[in-house]
Amino acid sequence: PPQLLKPVALHFHLRDFFLICASEICGFRIHGQNVPFEAVLQKEHTFTIQAYDCGEGPDGANMKKSHKATVHIQVNDINEYSPVFKEKSYKATVIEGKKYDSILKVEAVDADCSFQFSQICSYEIVTPDVPFTIDKDGFIKNTEKLSYGKEHMYKLTVTAYDCGKNRASEDVLVKISVKPTCKPSWKGFNKRIEYEPGTGSLALFPSMHLETCDEPITSIRATIELETNHIGKGCDRDTYSEKSLHKLCGASSGTVELLPAPSSSANWTVGLPTDNGHDSDQVFEFNGTQSIKVPDGLVSTSLKEPFTVSVWMRHGPGAHEKETILCNSDKTEMNRHHYSLYVHNCRLILLLRQDPSEAENYKPAEFHWKLDQVCDKEWHHYVLNVEFPTVSLFVDGNTFEPFLVTEDYPLHASKIETQLTIGACWQEISGHDNDTETPSEPASGGNARMAQFFRGNLAGLMIRSGKLENKKVIDCLYTCKEGLDVQLPEEVASAVKVDFNPNQSSLTVEGDDIDAFDKVMQHISYLNSRQFPTPGIRHLRISTTVKCFNEETCVTVPDAEGYVMVLQPEEPKISLSGIDHFARSAAEFESPEGVTLFPELRIVSTITREVEADPETEVTEGNDDDPTVQETVVSEEIMHNLDTCEVTVIGDELDGEHESLELDVSQLQQRGLEMSSSNLGLVVTGVNTMSNYEQVLHLIRYKNWHTEALFDRKFKLVCSELNGRYISNDFKVEVNVIHTVNPVEHANNAMMQPNFINPVHHASVDLSGHNLVNAHQASVVPSAATIVIVVCVSFLVFMIILGVFRIRAAHQRTMRDQENGKENEMDWDDSALTITVNPMETYEDQHSSEEEEEEEEESEEGEEEDDITSAESDSSEEDEGPEPEDQPGANRQQQLEWDDSTLTY
Repeated sequence: PPQLLKPVALHFHLRDFFLICASEICGFRIHGQNVPFEAVLQKEHTFTIQAYDCGEGPDGANMKKSHKATVHIQVNDINEYSPVFKEKSYKATVIEGKKYDSILKVEAVDADCSFQFSQICSYEIVTPDVPFTIDKDGFIKNTEKLSYGKEHMYKLTVTAYDCGKNRASEDVLVKISVKPTCKPSWKGFNKRIEYEPGTGSLALFPSMHLETCDEPITSIRATIELETNHIGKGCDRDTYSEKSLHKLCGASSGTVELLPAPSSSANWTVGLPTDNGHDSDQVFEFNGTQSIKVPDGLVSTSLKEPFTVSVWMRHGPGAHEKETILCNSDKTEMNRHHYSLYVHNCRLILLLRQDPSEAENYKPAEFHWKLDQVCDKEWHHYVLNVEFPTVSLFVDGNTFEPFLVTEDYPLHASKIETQLTIGACWQEISGHDNDTETPSEPASGGNARMAQFFRGNLAGLMIRSGKLENKKVIDCLYTCKEGLDVQLPEEVASAVKVDFNPNQSSLTVEGDDIDAFDKVMQHISYLNSRQFPTPGIRHLRISTTVKCFNEETCVTVPDAEGYVMVLQPEEPKISLSGIDHFARSAAEFESPEGVTLFPELRIVSTITREVEADPETEVTEGNDDDPTVQETVVSEEIMHNLDTCEVTVIGDELDGEHESLELDVSQLQQRGLEMSSSNLGLVVTGVNTMSNYEQVLHLIRYKNWHTEALFDRKFKLVCSELNGRYISNDFKVEVNVIHTVNPVEHANNAMMQPNFINPVHHASVDLSGHNLVNAHQASVVPSAATIVIVVCVSFLVFMIILGVFRIRAAHQRTMRDQENGKENEMDWDDSALTITVNPMETYEDQHSSEEEEEEEEESEEGEEEDDITSAESDSSEEDEGPEPEDQPGANRQQQLEWDDSTLTY
């Protein structure tokens, strides 16, 4: 009906209105001050609507109205926006080892107006396989305990979804850093430290610092320990003989070494087990069955007071039986112990019975020390200074007083000889002695006269009579050649205190300033002053105590452990060279001076190094594309000490009745060396330079005052360093005896009547001294006239040849001087040679000119040398030709050099 509105037109206008609201308007804002109204965007609308017509008449009066209707309108939102994160990225830090309820929160928003489409319904971690989860509110937490060592930082990609399941337009990056748990400890500590021999001191902790986790500390104390018990006798020391070490440390003379390294002059330790695992550090093992007897006369049986006994010992655990280190007891019958050093129940005991005296009073006889060191299975150095009735004991340089001294009567006078033994006590089974235990029969094969056997290791057992060792010498003997060292920086010297133990294997650092403490630790170094240190591992340990203001330990710092690796030193090669074969006249051997054995001896020591060659020199033609650096081996001479040179006889031993090896003792004493000799040879000992040893060996002479049956003698020389750690080559010398030949004996053969006439062949003389054959031993006896003629002709030829040889010899000596010819292998000295010429010889043999021409031709052609004898000349004339080169003995004769400037003819 006309009174109603057209529904189509109404629908159109309402649609436009609501579309604008839903699409563009999300709210209203009222501008103005103090306006008591609020504009609210309504998502639902209700209103009343009434329709009317245009009415009648020109002005539209009398219009008609419809009834009123209530209209309800609900606006539906469209999900046209995606979530957007409020931040471009998120960061968080967590501590390792902790599980969090929430690490951080991410948040996204949506521009849609409706509750449904403007709300974020869920979040998601896009990155796979990460130990994190996120809830619907955006809170991220870890699913497991995190480790800094495994991952320092995690990077996660997170997205968001609204309730209409629209995903965020851009995902967001979340970075979660893992912070290590603050554990108090030493940081920047390198566990392996390599030390190259000969490089001086090496800083052990150059980059180290102490982490205290910001705790307020008041003091720090750190102890650094260098473990070297597995090396030698507790650390790296020079392995010279104990006697040499005493001398190097400044001890006076008079020291007797009871456990020397076995040698030709000190053979009583031969067969005793040794420990050869420490670079020839001489260590002897006693397992409860071994013992040795010291030769009589080596040590005075009645020690003069004062005296010193020193020994290195490793022993443990303790036993109930006595274990003897050194014992001096009766050889027979009474079994009295005059003095002894032994171990009993972890006690070190010195027994010292006084000699008989007029006053039979009790006197101190046994001195007891109870020491942990005796049974701890570690090496310790013991020195006893005895100045009766006082005995002082030094263990590793520290003084210990006896806790118990027992007294006894002096011994009764007796003429029984004593026996000094090591490792056990010598006593008769049938004897009776209150001082000793009853000896038991050995289980099998032992010496029934030994008892109280020692179990452990001994080294460097010495007795020094007449003077005590001073503290300086004792400290020198014990001090290691390796240890810890520190050079305190001036700026922290007053803030930190440093203390060392006696052998510098441990030091303690104390202070209250962390920065100063760190600087001192960074200056601690390792030093090994040996030229050839023992290679291997030295363990390091740092123990630390930190205190806070309440004077209690508030920070626990774990021990830091590492090791120093001492690399293998470049080992020296000791080479002996010189004249190894020569001859001397018998008169020289019999002279008071004798014959010098090593006149031109040279001692050289070299090491071999591997060095990298210059890369430029390695590039060769055709290989420019692949230049390689090759390692080149080079040798260089080095200087170091020797401690022993031994000359031994090859073959029969020296016969003391008519031969000897001699050396000027004063020359030895000037160089601080000592000598011992036997029928096997001669030994020079003492730590000294190679040059001094060379000079001394030049002076060794061999004498023999009964040379009739002697043709040659052979000797061997060997030198060593560090008690046999490095040994030279065997340098062998052969010396021949030249026996004088008297030709007058040949002339006497003229008195003999021959049966027939035949050319005489003179018996040749071997100048090496091995064969001396006289001409009258010929099996055929010619006529006297024939012999006279032949002898005269031979001597005339001999004189002519000698003249020619002298000219040639002078010429060749000049040429040798100019050419600096090489040294002859055999050096002849025939100053004692005597040749007698028959003055009745007046005619010349026609063959002499022919012989002279032949000799001149041979000289020009260089086929023979001038080292030839008269016997060889005669033989050459009679054979009408030179001796074949391949004939036995030819080469040796050619090596002989004759000097006939003293001949008279």
